[in-house]
Amino acid sequence: MPRARSRYAPDRGLTGRMVTTMFLIGLLYVVFVGVLLAALRGSWPIILIITGGMFIAQFWFSDRIAAYGMGAREVTPEQAPELHGAIDRICALADMQKPKVAIAESDVPNAFATGRSEKTALVCATTGLLRRLEPEELEGVLAHEMSHVAHRDVAVMTIASFLGVLAGVMTRIALWGGFARSRPGNDPAGILLLLIPLISAVVYAISFLLTRLLSRYRELSADRAAALLTGRPSALASALTKVSGQMARIPTEDLRKAEPYNAFYFMPAFSAKESLGRLFSSHPTLEQRLDQLSRISTDLSR
Repeated sequence: MPRARSRYAPDRGLTGRMVTTMFLIGLLYVVFVGVLLAALRGSWPIILIITGGMFIAQFWFSDRIAAYGMGAREVTPEQAPELHGAIDRICALADMQKPKVAIAESDVPNAFATGRSEKTALVCATTGLLRRLEPEELEGVLAHEMSHVAHRDVAVMTIASFLGVLAGVMTRIALWGGFARSRPGNDPAGILLLLIPLISAVVYAISFLLTRLLSRYRELSADRAAALLTGRPSALASALTKVSGQMARIPTEDLRKAEPYNAFYFMPAFSAKESLGRLFSSHPTLEQRLDQLSRISTDLSR
């Protein structure tokens, strides 16, 4: 029998946004592949094989690649009893299957979750986070990450980011293979081939903005779900404030190493510069997150 839904509060707004984002990105994907097929008629088998292969690789292996890139090392209950104990308590509260538990050796205080489903999920905390947070604060952060697993938004973000990667790779293929065989002149195929880099840039920009928009909402949704599950929004707010304040003390070199994985993290790691703007940020502002948790705390106290 399939497992019942977890006790995390459902979020129809998140579900709706995930469906809308996937639909729009899927539409972009169809248009983009259609343009490639029209421009490179003789190469359509190669295009379909490459795009299909990349999609499968992105879906099945990106979580492992991301975990490896962030230095996640799976640990046993004997190696990390406090971390396992906190996740055990959250799984009991949420009625969820326990994910793999990992630690990343990094002074950047953060946590993340990866995995296509509850069965393949991995939740990781950095040594910097474990050293700085109190037990209740750590539970709030881990409940936030487990919410991503429960709502399956990690898998959706993985698929949603695929088109941007595809656009860049297929542009290189078109430029490498197409220009060698075709001169623009008055040849329609040659002119269309010249348009591929421009179309790819537009596709990448749109998919980037769509995934960033979804990412910001899913972080607020995870904060809300974690606060309602644990009943301690103040602990999560305290963790957010503490982690945000500690980021300024982390060496710039360490922050730059962590920055490419911001979309996965509980709190984004910024280098010397702050985010370029809310439109391009993978996370809502600290003020937005704390304001939401404050409202939840007031509602629960009633």
